[in-house]
This record gives sequence, C-alpha cells and structure tokens, in this order.
Amino acid sequence: MSEQLLVAGGGIGGLAAALAATHAGWDVRLYERAPVFSEVGAGIQLGPNSVRCLQAWGLQKPFQAVAAFPERLQVRSALSGQPLAELELGAAAIARYGAAYGTVHRADLHALLLEALSKRPSLQLHTGVAIDRFAEAGNSVVQVRTARGREIEGDALLGADGLWSTVRAQLLADGRPRFSGHLAYRALVPQGGLPKRMRTSQVTAWLGPRLHAVQYPVRRGEMQNLVLIVHGEAPDDLENWDHSANATDVQSALAGTCSALQDAIGAVAHSRGQWRLWPLCDRPPVAGPADMARGLVALLGDAAHPMRPYLAQGAGMAIEDAAELQRALAMHDVEVSLRLRRYALNRWQRNARVQVRSARNGRIFHATGAMRWGRDAALRTLGPRLLDMPWLYGDSKGY
Repeated sequence: MSEQLLVAGGGIGGLAAALAATHAGWDVRLYERAPVFSEVGAGIQLGPNSVRCLQAWGLQKPFQAVAAFPERLQVRSALSGQPLAELELGAAAIARYGAAYGTVHRADLHALLLEALSKRPSLQLHTGVAIDRFAEAGNSVVQVRTARGREIEGDALLGADGLWSTVRAQLLADGRPRFSGHLAYRALVPQGGLPKRMRTSQVTAWLGPRLHAVQYPVRRGEMQNLVLIVHGEAPDDLENWDHSANATDVQSALAGTCSALQDAIGAVAHSRGQWRLWPLCDRPPVAGPADMARGLVALLGDAAHPMRPYLAQGAGMAIEDAAELQRALAMHDVEVSLRLRRYALNRWQRNARVQVRSARNGRIFHATGAMRWGRDAALRTLGPRLLDMPWLYGDSKGY
C-alpha cells in the first residue's frame, strides 16, 4: 500500500510538492482553502536552478510554451538612466547552467503544474478545505482536522500554505511574519499596444535611493511585468492587505527619477492597466533543520522560509524544496520522520543563505549616499561577475 502525504496549500509550492511526491511513489491529498485553484496575476523570474527541476519533472515543453526567455539582464541607474552593468542570459545561461533563465506569469506556472497533476492518478485535489489542527498518533500517522471538523489521516503532513501558514503556527509557534519596511507596487500590461520604446524583451533593474524597479516580459513576451518597490509604513492588517493602488502614488514615489524609468512605468497608464500594492513581509533566516521539519510534519516554500524578493528566488526555493522532498520521500526503507528530517537537513542552510542574501541585496539596491556611489562604481567595473551567481544557479546538488 502506498504511503500518503497530506499537503496544505494549493499555491505553486504546494502543487510542486504534490507533483514531486507522486514521482516519489506516494499518494497525495492536497487541500486548498480557497474555493478554486487560482493565482494572483504577477510575474515570476525562474533561474536555471529551478528550471532544471521543472525539466526533471518532464515540464520543459509546457514551460517553454508559456514563458519568456530574456536574452540579458541589465542594471540601470534610476536617477540618470545610465546602464551600470549587463549579464548575458538566453543561450549563455543554458551553456553555463544547463537550463534557461525564464520569466513567467504566475498564473501560467500555476496552471502548468495543475495540468501535470491532473495526469497523476495518485493525486486527489480538494478545494474549499482549510487545515485547522494536526496531531501525531501513536501508530506513526498524522491526524488532521479541517476547519469544518472533518478528520483525515496520512503518513505525513506538508505545510505549503504560504506566508501565513496555519501548519507553521502550530508546528513552530513562532509568531507572525515581520513587515520588511518595503511596499511593492505590481502591474501587468499587454505589450502589443505599447510604443516600441515601452516594450521590453529583457530583464531591467533600475536602482535608486530607497527604491528600485524591475521590468521583464512574461507570457511568451506578450505581456510585461513591472514591479516598483519603495520604503513605506506597515498597514494595520498585514495578513489581508492587498488593494488597488493609485497611480499618483506611483508617480510620487518616482519623483526625481529619470525620464526613461518614468516612461517604462508609464506603460501601465498607457495601457489603462492597474497597479496593485502589497506590503513585503518575511521572517528571520531558517536557523536549523527543526525549523523545516519535526516528526511527521514538514514545511515548504514561504511557510518555511519567506524571503524578500531581491534575489527573485521565492518561487525558485519552493520548487527546489519540492525536488529535495521527492528525493527524501523516495527512501521507502527509511522511517518517514527520518526522511522528513533528511529533507530539512539538505535544505535549511541553502534557504537561509538565500534569505540572508536577499535581504542584503535590498539594502544594496536601495543604497543612498556614498554606498550608492560605491555600488554603481563596482557594477560598472565588475558587472557580470557581480550579477552572475554560480553558487545559486549552478548549485552542486544539481537543483
């Protein structure tokens, strides 16, 4: 009889974990609290490290059908508009790391994973079901109770239920995520109706004092994703705070920046698009394997290691987690609790490193004064060496 994994959370991390577990020979029941499977419309950057995981699951062709593959990453000054550094992606990334650097609409990646799961007979998907509590029984099973009082048993429970994870709240009891002090304005616009000067086929990062912006293509290049991150105050309700943003707030945040950046951001107004505003939250870096797995319960993705977006690795680390979980779950001659600990032992240090580097990048991106001048000089001199990250994209474990 196959072992059974219960998964809380139907986002990208939860779907990737469910797919990985079926590849490891497990039966999976996935529970999503929302009434339907859906994802917020925003872009994701996937480095070669996470694209290789998709390839291993046989998803290269579906990914190629929906993603864009920028030829380069360019860093520019948000004040002067001058280029500071470039890194070749495209074929150069494939040659270096065995996989492309892709940019994808979050909903497209979510749909791709759902489609792959629909072909796995060992998977059951349940919507409108929230996990409330869990307990480990004496006979090496985990018992889960839903918010509606239904009781479910499995051989292991995976909390992939995001930043505000209820599984984490019980497993670690370590309080709420912390507000980073940064706010993200996000928008998606069709590129077809834009003037050529507003379109993009590359990743461009604009660095300015106490702010930065990123733009890149998604959905085969048909759409453009724009993100502006600025310093700001915490809203009263962090957990449920997501709303339409006033375009004048974006314009105010960009006061003093160059016309080229304002033109790029102006693509939203030109296409009559809409900005959405999110507070960015995270947690301290993972401190050890017990932060990711205890007994028959494990955490994955944002439930385990929410991070700031300044390495563009939030989704990537969740996908890597799923790949490592697959390797651990496939060790069928080992007790389940030891398999989950093996998963955590092999993941916690890498996740912690990415969390630390992401936070550090935020300070560098938003630098002011002498630090900003030094950053710009270093980028002009050592650009490709600073932008390329072999430790991340070409990790020796094969992610």
